[in-house]
Amino acid sequence: MPAGEEPARELLSEIQRELAPRDDDNRLVPLVASGAAPRPVFAAIAAEERWIVRSDWRSFHALAARADEPRAREFFGGLAPGEQLALGKLDALAAAAGEDPGTELPRAGCQAYPAYFAWLALNGEAAEVAVAIFANFAAWGRYCAAIAAGMREHYGFADSACAFFDFFAADVPEIEEQALAAIQAGLDADRLDAGRARTYARLFQSYELMFWNTLADEFRA
Repeated sequence: MPAGEEPARELLSEIQRELAPRDDDNRLVPLVASGAAPRPVFAAIAAEERWIVRSDWRSFHALAARADEPRAREFFGGLAPGEQLALGKLDALAAAAGEDPGTELPRAGCQAYPAYFAWLALNGEAAEVAVAIFANFAAWGRYCAAIAAGMREHYGFADSACAFFDFFAADVPEIEEQALAAIQAGLDADRLDAGRARTYARLFQSYELMFWNTLADEFRA
């Protein structure tokens, strides 16, 4: 990490510590990891993620277009292609999992997250949104890793069906470097309000937990 980015790293670390106690409020991932979740939940995840990934792809592009700071544009613009790649990997999951058995689709509790992200894409200061996104990346990656492992161990899914979760579970140091650069640029320009960044990060976490727990409540073992 470049020496000038210590304040950005300190802010991120502090917010991540504040968020950490709620990471285990995800009630679905432990069920999948232990094999206790019913198999149809994977069809629901695939169906809901199709809506989410398309929306997030547009949100990243909107953030990149709005950002007037080059490092923020690089961060958001670099994340958008990943959403496109992830969308393609959902095809194998959907094919292996079958049709979503839900009766009210898409689920409001699952789609609150991308709706909030779209709001941020239109209203949030770039550096503050970068904090909110990256502060939650590690937990999202751990969730995906646990889901992929559970799918293989307990449900017999092939690697192709697990590829969506494998993709997001992978560690990509370049993303962290770009996030820190964007956040530090906001701090240096006095365009990052730490209080707002905390609020955005907390809401991001809450809406993501709502996604998982909406499905946990519907697909009780």
